Amino acid sequence: MILQKMPLKTINFKYIIKAVCLYCFFLFGALHAQEIIPDEEPTLKKKDSVVNPTRIKADGVAAVVGEFIVLESDLDREIAQLEAQGADLSGVTRCELFGSLLENKLYAHQAIQDSVLVNELYIQSLVEQQIQGILAQTNGDMQGLLKFYKKESEQALRDEMFEINKSTYLSQEMRKKVIQDIEVTPEEVRTFFNDIPKDERPTFGTELKVAQIVVIPEVTEDAKQAVVDRLNGFKKDVEENGANFASKALLYSEDGGSKNNGGLLPTMNRKRPRMVKEFRDVAFNLEEGEISEPFETDFGYHIIYLEKIRGQEYEVRHILLRPQLSQSAIQKAKDEIDDVRQKIVQGKISFAEAAREVSDEKETKFEGGKLTNPTTQDFNFELARMDTELYTQIQELKDNEISEVIQDEDRINRIKFKILTVFDRIDDHEADYAKDYLKIKDLALQDKQIKAIEKWQKETIEETYIKVNGEYRSCDFANNWLKTQ
Repeated sequence: MILQKMPLKTINFKYIIKAVCLYCFFLFGALHAQEIIPDEEPTLKKKDSVVNPTRIKADGVAAVVGEFIVLESDLDREIAQLEAQGADLSGVTRCELFGSLLENKLYAHQAIQDSVLVNELYIQSLVEQQIQGILAQTNGDMQGLLKFYKKESEQALRDEMFEINKSTYLSQEMRKKVIQDIEVTPEEVRTFFNDIPKDERPTFGTELKVAQIVVIPEVTEDAKQAVVDRLNGFKKDVEENGANFASKALLYSEDGGSKNNGGLLPTMNRKRPRMVKEFRDVAFNLEEGEISEPFETDFGYHIIYLEKIRGQEYEVRHILLRPQLSQSAIQKAKDEIDDVRQKIVQGKISFAEAAREVSDEKETKFEGGKLTNPTTQDFNFELARMDTELYTQIQELKDNEISEVIQDEDRINRIKFKILTVFDRIDDHEADYAKDYLKIKDLALQDKQIKAIEKWQKETIEETYIKVNGEYRSCDFANNWLKTQ
């Protein structure tokens, strides 16, 4: 969960945020009705041309953009989907949302003209993930799903979802193509910043750096062997006694994500690796119906059952077990981090030195324990955008103060102990060119990209057949969809 962002003060930045938000709304929208007009060449329409008289407005057609039509029901369905996903549409008008829907169709249409390639296997996998995700939320009620989307068969639903995802994919790829070569020079960044009136410059929220030292209880070799022996027992029971692998996974697996599905994982594809390398290496070397030997990853010990192979796609189930931790190992880790904390507080060793010497977190130890911001990829964290859990752990710390020992856990470790500190705090401040150069550069790049997109849209709208019908002709669009300018 991310805390609310600090507001930006300039009109320029408000415009950037609104444009990005409208794009994101439709980037993640799903299952809207659409249709591609088959076997018809798009008619180019200049600003002073008339509508092609051979085009007949069908009932319910709200607009036509090149090869695509937009139905009257499309916008209502888009809004319903966005609201179901928790999108905040307050302050966004129906006309603005309809204009964004037209933009997506314009991008998809131009992508077809530019022969943008579509990875159909990728689109099919998206459809499968979406269907399985919806079914998981509706207790596997396919008939209910078909009724909701007014489809007579599962194949009809899949076909429509394929076209929807294909259109979205084309739109995304075309957007990338428009801005892929855009860069900003230091002089452009300086000009962008100097052009912002001083009383409209953005305010950046409080920033600081965070470091932590993590000590993880050690797992004994006996505990590891006990898990391997248990997995070998499951394997033998299935192979020799006909026991059901899925039932074993349901009863014993410690992977909460797949346990309730009998250990079934999302379909794995050789060309689009998702699992960790150790897991992929084992899975892709099995034969159909084969169960692997126990093997280790960072998450614990696994056995894999390869259920089916379809070309590059593998359907697998697995059972995950994690070795038990002894109370003595847990206490030893706790004592170790208590001792480290005391030495830091007493000034016998610096936090960074202690992190390099004793921390078990390999991602941070060689940086003196400093955490990397996953959004910016640097060491600075803005309080207003910090992960809620991390914020809770450091919110009361003063600069260079050491936290009490915190017991924590993650997907890999049942128990870990850590101490944290914060430093290099910069309080809320008006944007400063020297201090905030990287942030200003990002904003300058966004501004330049938006201007490039505006130019591309204006030119492409002029060259593309577009017809807007009914109530939407009274909208005050940002773009010239009505061809009146």
